[in-house]
This record gives sequence, structure tokens and C-alpha cells, in this order.
Amino acid sequence: MRKTADIVRNQDPVMLAPNATIKEACRVMRDRRVGAVLITDGDRRLVGIFTGRDAVHRVLAEGKSAVRTTLREVMTANPRTLPSGKLAIDALRLMEDCRCRHLPIVDDGKVVGIVSRFDFSGIELDRLDEETGLWERM
Repeated sequence: MRKTADIVRNQDPVMLAPNATIKEACRVMRDRRVGAVLITDGDRRLVGIFTGRDAVHRVLAEGKSAVRTTLREVMTANPRTLPSGKLAIDALRLMEDCRCRHLPIVDDGKVVGIVSRFDFSGIELDRLDEETGLWERM
């Protein structure tokens, strides 16, 4: 089974500072075709995550200005993370537990990548479905 390190190898995750605007984040997400931005300090230390879902729920639905609102104001602070040495199924389990679509991969306190459900193969998703079904039957 694959490790998360295999998935994020050679990855260049989208990272912005907490004072970046929502407009900047959405533009970068569009241009890079990603669903999330990692919010980091100057040393690649994760402070939050901002997703397309956050843009809808915390910015648009609340009538906030994408030009004046910063990521710090609407990001999910201190998101759940996983180290790169964990198995892909561990990432899927954690994403299922926290009901999130994106999971930052962090080693020694610094961002090394991010995974989403789309990064996993059918075998890994089948295993998660099998585990979930087993727990539901118990």
C-alpha cells in the first residue's frame, strides 16, 4: 500500500500568508486548479487551510468582501494533519473522521504537501468503503 510520501513527492502545494486576501487565494486556486490553499508562516509552518467550501460558506454566504477579507479571518485554523510516513489509507480514514476533503501533510512542523480524496486509487477507496461497511454492521 502507498504512503502519503509517495502521493506528495515532487508536489508544490499552494501556500499563502495569513494576510493574503480571499481574492488572491481564489485566483491562485483557479490558476493552479486546486481546491485548497495552505496558510503558512514564513517558515512553511502550517497555521490554517482555506478551501473552496470556505469561500462559499464563510465569504460569499456571509456577504464578505473578497478584496478586503484576509485568509486569517476565514481560514480553518490548526487543521488536522498527517505525517508523510503514514499509509494512504490512514489519510483516507482521517479525512473520513474529520469530514474533510483536503489533508495537509506535515513533517517536523513544516508543510510537505496536501492530499485530497482525488489523489487516491480505487484500491484505497475500496478498502475504506469495506472498513466503513464493517463498522456499520457491528
